[in-house]
Amino acid sequence: MIQNLTKKILEFQNFHISSVKNGKDVLKALDKDNFDVILMDINMPQMDGMACAREIRGMQDKKKANVPIIAITGNAKNYTEEDFKEAGINEYLPKPLDFDKLVDSVKKWTAV
Repeated sequence: MIQNLTKKILEFQNFHISSVKNGKDVLKALDKDNFDVILMDINMPQMDGMACAREIRGMQDKKKANVPIIAITGNAKNYTEEDFKEAGINEYLPKPLDFDKLVDSVKKWTAV
């Protein structure tokens, strides 16, 4: 539900959105296409967001390896700022999601 609502809000802001269901599919999508920013839930099936971020940062294609990653998590208390940084996550947004902050964050990272 949160993925659909997030998608609608960002599309309303004129962003083009692609969505997938798990970490492995994030890597497949990134292998086929370029993205300006990745919004990623930390708690995903098959590969969690922390592991997926590490895989992205290790990609051979430096443009893809450096795409900004914004994590969305309901478990922010389980991680330190250093944990997110070590995984290669540029910013994290805690749940419940503040949609104004989400839009501001996406605009900030896509303006870079």
